[in-house]
Amino acid sequence: MNSKELTSGIVWAVVQLLLGALLIWILWQLQSLIVYIAIAAVMSLIGRPINKFLAKKLHFSNLLSTVVTLLVLLGALTFIISLFVPLLIHQGENLSLLDVDSLKEKVAQLIEQISVYFQLDSRFWDQQLSTENLFKNVNLSLLPEFLNQILEILGGFTIGLFSVLFILFFFLKDSNMLERSILTLVNNKVEGRVAKSFEKIKNLLSRYFLGLLLQISILLIIYSLVLFIFGIENAFVIAFLCALLNLIPYLGPIIGGILMLLLTMNSNIDADFSTVILPKTIYVMIGFIVGQLIDNFFSQPIIFSNSVKSHPLEIFIVILASGTLFGPVGMIVAVPTYTAIKVVLQEFLAANKIVRSLTKDF
Repeated sequence: MNSKELTSGIVWAVVQLLLGALLIWILWQLQSLIVYIAIAAVMSLIGRPINKFLAKKLHFSNLLSTVVTLLVLLGALTFIISLFVPLLIHQGENLSLLDVDSLKEKVAQLIEQISVYFQLDSRFWDQQLSTENLFKNVNLSLLPEFLNQILEILGGFTIGLFSVLFILFFFLKDSNMLERSILTLVNNKVEGRVAKSFEKIKNLLSRYFLGLLLQISILLIIYSLVLFIFGIENAFVIAFLCALLNLIPYLGPIIGGILMLLLTMNSNIDADFSTVILPKTIYVMIGFIVGQLIDNFFSQPIIFSNSVKSHPLEIFIVILASGTLFGPVGMIVAVPTYTAIKVVLQEFLAANKIVRSLTKDF
């Protein structure tokens, strides 16, 4: 290799590094747009079965089936938001009229009841959870202002919502739009395989996301029944939040359980601890555990085996590895990403013994 070729190689390598850095910078600057596209893609997979049913079974035109599907998804989103907006407004009114001294008194009373019931040394609470320490660095008068800031942030959600709906409309109307965009970058020799992989991935992920909706619905019913039976305020909203947190594998149920525990105790904070708060909390947590057992031993295995066609142990290892490497976000996207990788491997490396073993149920 002469000096001219060496110089040319170094220059080309530098150019590639600069182009790569430029691409990363552009993607970073466009991260909001990428998030909008990703959300729209997931929603299109959820709405795909509805769209296909309207087009093939009811013979709707492509435009009409797309509009109806979009309205169904928008109606579901509106219903979910309608659950929380009144609650936020109500809590905002409560915060604006918050009696800090009364709140301190209630917390102190609850701590005292817990100490007496469990025979705990009061010095533990004095050092760790005494009302003086608890409220020492907390200015509760700022809570209404903080809530207003949150509501202002939620106002910006409108822009994102319309962006997602606009992208979603075209994803539903032309489900092959993204596929065609990627196929233009693919070699003609493997274009057929890539197109086949895309179709299989879309079908599997549609079933997976619909399965998740079914999983959340089952937990929502169980949690709602438990909370309604024991007279917990805002039972449906609490149940929905805890069921939704279940989408975060392994970590979500823990957060949901703590949330349900705290909100159950808070809803009865004026009652006697030993005769009301403790029994109700125990019964509610038993209901929560029953819901988790049903989810872990029935709902999830059925969803994973029938939607993404993967063994529960296989999914457990993938989720755990993704969580270790990428945190909670990695745990959430682990199953869809792993499913897509398996489809691609099956299409291009079907003769490989390991790939054949992993994709035998496809």
